[in-house]
Amino acid sequence: MTTFVLIPGSGGAAWYWHRVVPLLEDAGHEAIAVDLPGDDELAGLPEYTRTVVNAIGDRTGVVLVAQSLGGFTAPLVATTVGVRALVLVNAMIPSPGETPGAWWDNTRWLQAREAAAHQGGYDQEFDPAVYFLHDVPPDVIAAGEPHQRPEADVVFGSVCTINAWPAVPTRVVAGAEDRFFPVEFQRAVARDRLGVEADALPGGHLIALAQPLSLVKYLLSV
Repeated sequence: MTTFVLIPGSGGAAWYWHRVVPLLEDAGHEAIAVDLPGDDELAGLPEYTRTVVNAIGDRTGVVLVAQSLGGFTAPLVATTVGVRALVLVNAMIPSPGETPGAWWDNTRWLQAREAAAHQGGYDQEFDPAVYFLHDVPPDVIAAGEPHQRPEADVVFGSVCTINAWPAVPTRVVAGAEDRFFPVEFQRAVARDRLGVEADALPGGHLIALAQPLSLVKYLLSV
């Protein structure tokens, strides 16, 4: 049995993983979706890291999975406790000493997003329906509304204090239909920052909501 510890993205709601957790459990594994204090103006990366570390407890052989903004928390956790593998899912990949707020310009994310929108023929102006929800089933969108909460600004000035990427096998998953972090952008960042080739899977930015089975099959191969 493997324990999968699942870190959500912006807002920090563990609910994001609610379609993934039962599939992992049905396959005979333990799955822990961590709820982060994303809307707490006093909580930054140290608090996020401590929350995940506490959720891991004394478990060993953990596969740590991080979505989007969760990519900044994952390496901090992996330098604090031993994990077997890291899986970054449509994730922000930090450089040592970087903040989430600086990541956008450092990676030239906006230019990549707008270029992909121009090529794909959808609006370059950000709209959650266009960039996050375009491939998520309507019933899942409706069910998720009570779980939505804003991400407090404090985390975007919080430093990822790793000295180097942790010496843990790391995989990068990129949603082939991700409009927020376009797949070619993710591939370029993964190569530049980790020397890793991203694996493209069906789905957009919220791949765990749109394509949970495909993502779980991938996780079970780690």
